[in-house]
Amino acid sequence: MDAQGRGRGENIDPADQWVLNPDTGEYELRLSTSAPQSPVPGPRRAGRSARGGAARGRSAAPGRSAEPTGRGTREREKPGREVPPQRRRRGAPPEEPPGRRGRRPAKKPKAKKVLLWAGGTMAFVVLATGVGGYLYLEHLNDNITSVPDDGASTGGFSKDKAINILVIGTDKRTGAGNDGYGDAGSAGHADTTILLHVSRDRSNATALSIPRDLIVDIPDCPTQQEDGSQKVIPGSSGVRFNTSLGQSGRTPSCTMRTVTELTGIKPDNFMVADFNAVKTLTSAVGGVEVCLAKDIDDPDSHLKLSKGTHTIEGEEALAFVRTRHSVGTGGDLSRIELQQQFLSALMRKLKSNDTLTSPSKMIKLAEAGTEALTVDSQLDSIGKLKDLGLELGKLNVKNLSFTTVPVRDNPAETVKATVVLNEAEAPKVFDLIRNDVSFTEVKQQKKKEKAEVAARLKGEKAPASEVRVRILNGGAPGGSAQETLSWLQVEQGVDKSENAGNAPAELSKTTLEYAPDQAAQARRLADILGLSGSAMKPGESVTNAQGLPAISLTLGKDFKGAGVSLTPPDKAPDDVEKSTADKVECAK
Repeated sequence: MDAQGRGRGENIDPADQWVLNPDTGEYELRLSTSAPQSPVPGPRRAGRSARGGAARGRSAAPGRSAEPTGRGTREREKPGREVPPQRRRRGAPPEEPPGRRGRRPAKKPKAKKVLLWAGGTMAFVVLATGVGGYLYLEHLNDNITSVPDDGASTGGFSKDKAINILVIGTDKRTGAGNDGYGDAGSAGHADTTILLHVSRDRSNATALSIPRDLIVDIPDCPTQQEDGSQKVIPGSSGVRFNTSLGQSGRTPSCTMRTVTELTGIKPDNFMVADFNAVKTLTSAVGGVEVCLAKDIDDPDSHLKLSKGTHTIEGEEALAFVRTRHSVGTGGDLSRIELQQQFLSALMRKLKSNDTLTSPSKMIKLAEAGTEALTVDSQLDSIGKLKDLGLELGKLNVKNLSFTTVPVRDNPAETVKATVVLNEAEAPKVFDLIRNDVSFTEVKQQKKKEKAEVAARLKGEKAPASEVRVRILNGGAPGGSAQETLSWLQVEQGVDKSENAGNAPAELSKTTLEYAPDQAAQARRLADILGLSGSAMKPGESVTNAQGLPAISLTLGKDFKGAGVSLTPPDKAPDDVEKSTADKVECAK
């Protein structure tokens, strides 16, 4: 806005009349209304004419002068009086000739700042197998390829809940220059799979790698065909995890169902990346820095690098994430560690100012990313991807942990080619993720909130015989309410308990609701059940079948059986192997 628009007709600083033209990215001189203005190309901003924009864009009529006001230039009759020249402030440089363009003489140009701001605020980060982020640009919608989730997901992520994204890297030979990779004629496999869990408060995240050679049971997969019809692809028992995609017509939704069967965690969305994703996205950010503890010359992956630090992109980046014979024990588990190091380096690069403040890099990322990824039908637009990216962008890389499903060698094999689940350790890892527990040292709740939750368990506990409770099934296996009722009455002395049937809605976690004057009863029942303070919900009293006040116990999806403690761990065990994305590690 020029000086007249601010109501300062006199003592005008010429620097104040240099205005940024958003269409050209340059500053233009806005002269007084006594001289013609240079037109601003492009559509006019809404409401401009009402604020005097039209008046600034034309010459003053003969015999009239422009009177500055706070809402624009108001004309009034001044017969026989000419428009006086503008006066400048003391020490101000002379006004430049009309029509001349250039930079503001007194202030730093803002055009570049505007571009950087736009690039930075529209950027968002999404993890993948060598995959980064996308820029929020509407014209990229046509680049997005989506496929049905076939009801295998939760229906899409929510901003107020924890997020679980399944990222699948396929070895299908798609795209130019990939003829030398993958299996000839193969429809592709779930070659590299990561379940990314982002905490509800966005303070931390866990990337769980699932080995491709893990022996699993693949469930039946209802799958939408190209003609719109439905087909159930039969499941398989005791097969490699990587066959959950591409084989027998299986789609990413089948991989999603397999992950749910394996971990008990139902993903919100999935993304599938091919070889080109690694190549194009690493080139878009100008390369990713990796470290090697030894020389590597792998003829299978075509990786040849010397010991030390290297910046890799394109074909070399793809060779890096595919190599396995030259690192660790030479198997897929060693390759997973290498890929986790690569993703950590990629995340650091994506979150760096060098990337986020570069509009050219963000545009390249947007184009490459939307063309390289296939997403589920819940993420089929730039708007949806942007919303997801904004949630993921809140994460600090130091609080992103990488870990792998605990496994052991398959005892049924003489020559070790596959692995099986470590039944003693894997459930612990799955429980940590299900219960939104961080694998890093970040606090899960604010101190005040933790104190309030802990306080619910402190205080007097009523005798078990005085606890009056209604038990509802809110997502637990069938018969759980009756099982719990019998256990409480027979083994715990909670005689005043009853089975109230199914809850109005399913809950992910078991809850205990009670009125303030029932706190002592609630504390006793929580102690018996092994409930944490977070499961206790102060509220209003309800009545039981006899019309007497009672507390309500709703068994959620986390219910594991009568007598099994429902207190989740508050931190990851020290023996769980993990790494964080902020640390630079060298491949061995």
